[in-house]
Amino acid sequence: MISDRVIFITGGTGKIGQILIEHFLNKGDTVATTSRSQESFFALQKKHDKNAKLIGIMADFTQPDSISHIIEFLNQRKINPECLINNARNIDFLNIANTGIIERKNFIGELLVDVIAPYELTMALAMSSHKFLKRVINISSQYGLVAANPNLYDDHVLQSPLHYSVAKSAVIQLTRELAVRLAKFEIQVNCVAFGGIEGRVSKEFQQRYSKLCPMGRMLKDEEVIGAIDMLSSDACSGMTGHTLVVDGGWSIW
Repeated sequence: MISDRVIFITGGTGKIGQILIEHFLNKGDTVATTSRSQESFFALQKKHDKNAKLIGIMADFTQPDSISHIIEFLNQRKINPECLINNARNIDFLNIANTGIIERKNFIGELLVDVIAPYELTMALAMSSHKFLKRVINISSQYGLVAANPNLYDDHVLQSPLHYSVAKSAVIQLTRELAVRLAKFEIQVNCVAFGGIEGRVSKEFQQRYSKLCPMGRMLKDEEVIGAIDMLSSDACSGMTGHTLVVDGGWSIW
């Protein structure tokens, strides 16, 4: 399959990022992705047999020059993304003190990577290459829609990062605001709020989660793809500012 489309996925070495990269490469798209670790990107590259259509950009979104570095990299190589998927994470910021209070540096860090950097990158791409950029997809969570259920955790206060939920909620509002502001450039901005995905938690946690979810289970890896694939295509040509909820029904009760 031949495609001249470029998909730009931040945080490509994480779980969701890897699923999406494999999907879009299989479709024949060129995929540019960011990673904080060169070693992690090399492992990803090896997994895909050093596919020339997989392009890595070393970037740490906590650094003030990260956005300008990315834009310079793309411009120098004449890489023009049609679709941007804001997916980068830094789990170091999810640490919670023994008191249950979130330290300011972690609260700020979570907002920086989840909300501020996606805003900056989206606007930079829109301003520098709006003739090419058509779609932006932000990644949120069911916890951007509802508060964490204490029954899911052994210790709700220490195991459920409050600032994660706040940041993911802000991602949904960022989506609405950017959809309005970028409409004049004919850029659509949408969001996907995912529920929990299998493979990152203990068996006991998964069992508790399943009892609290209408579908009775966590999401499978392949279920990450459908909503993103649609929002990256002409199938969503009439949608902007919308959040698709893919959470097995978690947030409906």
